[in-house]
Amino acid sequence: MRHEVFSLVRPRGHGPTGGRPDLRYLRYLPWGGAPPEGWPLIVFLHGAGERGDDLELLLSQGLPKHVEQHEDFPFAILSPQCPAGSSWYRQTSALTTLLRHALAALPVDARRVYLTGLSMGGYGTWHLAARHPELFAAIAPICGGGLRSYGFPKKVRALRDLPVWCFHGALDTVVPPEESQRLVDELRAHGGHVKLTLYPDVAHDSWTRTYATPALYEWLLSHRRPVAEELRPPRGGARGGPARRGSRR
Repeated sequence: MRHEVFSLVRPRGHGPTGGRPDLRYLRYLPWGGAPPEGWPLIVFLHGAGERGDDLELLLSQGLPKHVEQHEDFPFAILSPQCPAGSSWYRQTSALTTLLRHALAALPVDARRVYLTGLSMGGYGTWHLAARHPELFAAIAPICGGGLRSYGFPKKVRALRDLPVWCFHGALDTVVPPEESQRLVDELRAHGGHVKLTLYPDVAHDSWTRTYATPALYEWLLSHRRPVAEELRPPRGGARGGPARRGSRR
């Protein structure tokens, strides 16, 4: 196992858990020392089937699975686990806290922070980026969408200055490709930098092919943000400590 297990803990009195772990997550850091500017960082949001308290589930799909099977992946990765019965669009505050903690605690480059996710995590990617576009250099939502009850598709207008590469399977009956298409159309209509890859022969699992595509990572690295004051974590923020199980080989 190349990932390490951690828990995000907010200071007591902050957040609904009163100091208990808000999010558990896997963390991957490349081998060797960090470059002077820090590693680029990817935040990965899993799908509905990996919710709960068993972090091993995260290694069965998506980017964590890809990294476990490939040496020398050049990004740091944070892979949080959504609590059972919840969804990523309900966890945007906790995700923001986790990201700010990572920017303060890890040797990562705040100019090169990327967001991606699949299925429920694809929805979470759109929702989190629309709420905090200033945190990311680019995003790659996979077979996701945006909830009308949360203001989508209109809400994607906040992403018009953020590069977006969206992926979906044309044969997807779990999350129809129209869910991605309507957000892409809305973003294009308002001057967004967005492209859509629609796999004609793929159903719901459009993530395996996507994360195996080197062009995705080249595209991510081609984008960076200027360091802005809002990227700097607040003082007295979250603490992250290693959990008991799980280690990096």
